[in-house]
Amino acid sequence: MLAYRIDRRSGVATYLQIVQQTRQALRMGVLAPGDRLPTAREVVEATAINPNTVLKAYRELEREGLVEARRGLGTFVRATLGTAAPADSPLRGELAGWARRARAEGLEREDVAALFTSVLNEYFEGDA
Repeated sequence: MLAYRIDRRSGVATYLQIVQQTRQALRMGVLAPGDRLPTAREVVEATAINPNTVLKAYRELEREGLVEARRGLGTFVRATLGTAAPADSPLRGELAGWARRARAEGLEREDVAALFTSVLNEYFEGDA
């Protein structure tokens, strides 16, 4: 089951963090069509956020056509996103090795994110 991690210091609205993490799970194949998202109660118990925040995130995902609410049953995945490399792919393994080296050299998470974004922008310039 998907477990949301809320970073209260990120500056990103909590409901957007849930939306982003759900999109990432869809892109990485962690969630597939037919899978049920955690209930609002489960998310609230795990993260100590307001249930309306969870519902707002789920409504946004529903508006995007990614999930659907089924009365009395929960919220289910309707569509998937992208074709990211699976967890056991060589590409992911290389990226994990790079991340380990970056951490061993003392880079902070934000440093790595900035560096990675810079490289992404270089190789995916013009892509939305």
